[in-house]
Amino acid sequence: MDRSDLRNCRRIVVKVGTSTVTHPTGKLNLLRMERLARALSDLHNQGKDVILISSGAVGAGVGRMGLRERPSTLPMKQALAAVGQASLMQMYEKFFGEYGQNVGQVLLTRDAFDDRHRYLNVRNTLCGLLELGVVPIINENDTVAVDEIKFGDNDTLSALVAVAVQADLLIILSDIDGLYDRNPKEHPDATRLSVVADISDEIRANSTGRGSSFASGGMYTKLAAADIVLPAGIPMVIASGGEDRITRRILEGEELGTLFVPYQTGRHARKQWITSGARPQGVLVIDDGAVEALTEGGGSLLPSGVIAVRGEFSRGQIVSIQEIKGDEIARGLSNYDSSEILAILGHQSEEIADLLGDKDFDEVVHRDNLAVL
Repeated sequence: MDRSDLRNCRRIVVKVGTSTVTHPTGKLNLLRMERLARALSDLHNQGKDVILISSGAVGAGVGRMGLRERPSTLPMKQALAAVGQASLMQMYEKFFGEYGQNVGQVLLTRDAFDDRHRYLNVRNTLCGLLELGVVPIINENDTVAVDEIKFGDNDTLSALVAVAVQADLLIILSDIDGLYDRNPKEHPDATRLSVVADISDEIRANSTGRGSSFASGGMYTKLAAADIVLPAGIPMVIASGGEDRITRRILEGEELGTLFVPYQTGRHARKQWITSGARPQGVLVIDDGAVEALTEGGGSLLPSGVIAVRGEFSRGQIVSIQEIKGDEIARGLSNYDSSEILAILGHQSEEIADLLGDKDFDEVVHRDNLAVL
């Protein structure tokens, strides 16, 4: 794929960071918000589906309350998010409304992507809004999120949403105009990478910096987002949110920011969710024969190939499937809970009924519910 292909993208997820929609003081950057609303409304008028992931609730709350810096305690962040989210949506509704565009607020927490039914509800809601011609404006629900259910940053959230709605493109607008071979804040001679087809270990090592004082992300989290969308066949662009008409110029094929090219075709939606939508609740360690059956033969995971179970999980939950040496090779939906697998591991499928008193499945993970990484 090249940049000229981006003009054909029909469903686009745009993520804006805190530094894009707020000033260094923490107060909302109304000029940029207005330009963003105009640009996305115009894309919608062209017949494109648009979803906006907007950070800035905590930052806006900081500015609204006249604080000098972002708080460090979770309760204070949650309180400020409640204040800031109201201001954020009020301005978005005003600006989009000026261009005749309806918007809808969606607040999410990480566990919405861990349960298959909740995941489908989120997907159906977003697709329903798009069908109605509404631009969904999504943020993490910082007012209730705790460490166990936080995305950690909206880069991850935007990637999960892009996979859920099967987007054609993810655009992440930040305070930096792309990915560089070195940190440009420390190395003035750093070179921006126009296209990235493979995220090397060197790129990851050079991208550990944090964002602004009011932001939670950085380049490392954006690479983590790429790790989610690229296997799903979704290209991603990182560009500067301060550039004029940035989204339109990206879609016109102009060489702006960094384009991350997906390295394989998209997966079935169910397998996309298995690999990136939900966190594994346990681990199955398998022998070399099972590894070969999964990775080369496209088979199911049978109890005879399982040699260890780690963690406690229920039927239907996501499990990580690992080699003996610890490398994760696949993820899948378990047909049995952890205690049942402990009872049948190493045995043949025809022995399951005798060992458990009943048999619902021959496989621990069926191939249709298994995604090889």
